[in-house]
Amino acid sequence: MNRLIRIATIFSIAVLASTAGVAAPQPDDDAGGRHAVFVQTNDPRGNSIDVYDRNSDGMLTFAASYPTGGAGSRAIGASSDPLASQDSLVYDRAHRLLFAVNAGSDSVSVFDVDGDRLELNQVVPSGGPFPVSVAVRGNLAYVLDAGLAGFVSGFRIEDGHVEPIEGSTRTLGLANTNPPFFLSSPAQIGFTPDGKQLLVTTKSNNMVDVFQVQKDGQLSTQPVRNPEAPLPFAFVFGPGRLLVLVNAGNSSVATFTIDPSGTLTPAGAPVSDGQAAACWIVEARGYQYVSNTGSNDISQYRVRGDGAVVLVNATAASGVPGATDMTTANGGKFLYVLSGSSSTVYAYRVESDGSLTFIQTVAVPDGANMEGIAAN
Repeated sequence: MNRLIRIATIFSIAVLASTAGVAAPQPDDDAGGRHAVFVQTNDPRGNSIDVYDRNSDGMLTFAASYPTGGAGSRAIGASSDPLASQDSLVYDRAHRLLFAVNAGSDSVSVFDVDGDRLELNQVVPSGGPFPVSVAVRGNLAYVLDAGLAGFVSGFRIEDGHVEPIEGSTRTLGLANTNPPFFLSSPAQIGFTPDGKQLLVTTKSNNMVDVFQVQKDGQLSTQPVRNPEAPLPFAFVFGPGRLLVLVNAGNSSVATFTIDPSGTLTPAGAPVSDGQAAACWIVEARGYQYVSNTGSNDISQYRVRGDGAVVLVNATAASGVPGATDMTTANGGKFLYVLSGSSSTVYAYRVESDGSLTFIQTVAVPDGANMEGIAAN
């Protein structure tokens, strides 16, 4: 508990100072109209998705806002990162659907996406309290609920809608409140590249839980629990299907292999970026980018094929107040970062050497509680 309090203090001090001063890139091949970037406001008064048209040069222009039919919320103690999670807003390219969590009303909204236009298809119960993250693979979707004991629940995607998979809910065995404390809530859910396993990072237990995914979409009754401290947060999969994991407690990135039983084995030793509170991670053009909400910047890494982690640039971009969630677009040519402390989105061009060139900053209406960003 003393460790959590110390880390929480670092988060709070960093955010006050700033206010005073999970997927590989996809081709840019959507058919249906304009390309867009989507931002979730997570407003407790009524959650909505703000849509920005994305031009060929990466510039964003506000287009419209769409209510989710649910309410946002805020984890206890959270400042720049109200949901304290990655993948709270997920674009499913195969089905052209957008999944948004409603943490304040324990539900998930499913939108049909036509370029820069959204149509709300349905709002479904998430399966537990305080949903924070969504994983999609093929015709399966799983939702992570962070409140109380923590839960994961499965859905099958059919004709633009989702149907709950009966008996799919599993508990994580946590001891959280509802809403949870932001440093003890689970942070992300995600499938392995082959879809045979489902991972959950749990900050309170300092564990990476690995469930087996059955052919019928159900999960193993219990996960394999892999100790990984301090504060495992977000992850992506890198070269050779390596798990690339961010630990927020020491602002580091490490890599792992996952065997068929669900056991993690270190592949590349943790490498710190020397910044404060590294949490979120995305991949673009062969590089991994980590946002450091405590030091208001973005770090650039490269994971080699043997799993070795190389810090390329500790401050590839700086001056992003309360940097949180990120997304990429146009095959990884653009990077968009939420600034949780200024209710804005920072846009960058990703150069061939991985360096970031600033494009613009755009405001997010009603973005005081925003978390979750995606692009088509």
